[in-house]
Amino acid sequence: MFQSATLKLTGWYLLILMVISILFSVAIYQTTSHEVDIRLAKLQSNLRVASGFAPDPNNIFRTTESGEASSHIVIELIYANVIILVSGGVISFLLARRTLRPIEEAHDAQTRFTSDASHELRTPLAAMKTELEVALRDKNATKADLEKILYSNLEEVDKLTNLSEMLLNLSRLDHDKLERTAVDMQDVTREVIDLYDSAGSRVNIKTSSHPLVEGNETALIELVSVLVDNALKYSPDNSPINISISSNNKQLAFSIRNSGRGIDAEILPHIFDRFYRADNSRTKQDNKGYGLGLALAKKIVELHHGELSVTSTPNKSTIFKFTLPTIQKSPSKI
Repeated sequence: MFQSATLKLTGWYLLILMVISILFSVAIYQTTSHEVDIRLAKLQSNLRVASGFAPDPNNIFRTTESGEASSHIVIELIYANVIILVSGGVISFLLARRTLRPIEEAHDAQTRFTSDASHELRTPLAAMKTELEVALRDKNATKADLEKILYSNLEEVDKLTNLSEMLLNLSRLDHDKLERTAVDMQDVTREVIDLYDSAGSRVNIKTSSHPLVEGNETALIELVSVLVDNALKYSPDNSPINISISSNNKQLAFSIRNSGRGIDAEILPHIFDRFYRADNSRTKQDNKGYGLGLALAKKIVELHHGELSVTSTPNKSTIFKFTLPTIQKSPSKI
């Protein structure tokens, strides 16, 4: 599809280029021919006056020279247009490929995303259908058996709900404009920690200030939630999660560190891809997500003009870091 579109776009680029080239060639030919004719007329007149000859009523000299000059101009313009046609064709093709490349990449990403989303939705639905069909066929099923099946289906419904919410959040971030206010990242982080570790037994935070960023508070809460949830899921039980927040006059630096097996080097470049999961990099194989959380986190950071990165040491620790621009206002002024 995109190969055909590239050729069509190349043809249109080349057609426009050749139309402009031919129009310029016609204008150049007319202007140059007229100028040559005028100069030949003056030259002929001056030569006749200087030599004392009578004027040539048929202008044979001027007509002959003007015709030869016009022929040379036409030949040179033809050569020039041929060169423009060949070089313009190559340039038009390269320009068409460059123009369509982002569209092709977006189309491929959308296709993969749709395929992966369909697969992720199909899996829990298939499990629910199978369990319900088995329950309907089993005439000897007890109340306890039916309750167990209902609880299992309820878990699948929760998974579908989480997946739908994550997909909706990604869609909103792709298309909506975020309302921005001054947000205290220390307050945001402590709010998330209270939600995930109310007892304060695992997550430790180290910060010396209240750095303010201009952003959407809901999105930033989601960002920190994804990173904290990810660190808790993929680290050994009761191991500490260390968060550090620092800032200077221009940037806020946030880092979260957890211990564990770590992430393999070949997996790191794909860790922020949507629906990408690498179970061999995880500590707990039963904690399987949908591979959307980190993609959502990266999107949030990008929308706030920051950068998100990850480093991991095998069998030691994994560190996620992001930076955001700070604003130069005190909390009292906001």
